Amino acid sequence: MYEEYKDRAAFYVVYIEEAHASDVWQLDINRKQDVVFAAPRSLEERTNVADSCVRKLNIHMPALLDDFQNSTERAFTGWPDRLYVIDRDGRVAYKSKPGPFGFKPQEMRQRLQQLVQ
Repeated sequence: MYEEYKDRAAFYVVYIEEAHASDVWQLDINRKQDVVFAAPRSLEERTNVADSCVRKLNIHMPALLDDFQNSTERAFTGWPDRLYVIDRDGRVAYKSKPGPFGFKPQEMRQRLQQLVQ
C-alpha cells in the first residue's frame, strides 16, 4: 500500500514503546528476526532500539519516534500496533483493531482510496 500511495499520501511508522521487550514478554518471532531488546530505560535507548528494528525489519517507510512519555501511544491507543488513516483535517478516518490480527488492509485501502481521489 505504501508503494501504491506514497505519492498521494504521507506514510509513517511511529515507533512506540517496545511491545515484546525481552525483560517483559518475548515472542519466538522476535528471536527468529533478531529483534530482541529489553524495555528501553531512556529516550536514547528507545532511539537505538527503534533504529535497529527499522533496519532489521527492512522497513522502507519514514519512521518517527514517540516521546518517552508515550504521548502518541496514549493519544492513539497504538499498543501493540495499529493502522491509521488521518485525513487532511487531522481527523482519524480509519483505525484498525490491534494488530497484527486486527489488521484488515483492504478496509484501510478502501478508506485511503476515498480520501486521495
